[in-house]
Amino acid sequence: MEYIQLLFLPRLGMGELLVILLVILLLFGAKRIPELMRSFGKGIKSFKDGLNEDDNVGGKEDDTSKE
Repeated sequence: MEYIQLLFLPRLGMGELLVILLVILLLFGAKRIPELMRSFGKGIKSFKDGLNEDDNVGGKEDDTSKE
């Protein structure tokens, strides 16, 4: 049996993951889950953009500043 190792959870099998997903579905409903995932994705994109912005400020020059 294959387990998925997460930082905060020791071992999760497929059965445990299905139970967790079922509980989430019951708590939030089918209409609310896509909205939650969309905002989760926007949050990740914003985080990545912030990391890239920090890399540009940390000593790398933009091509536009050379003109």
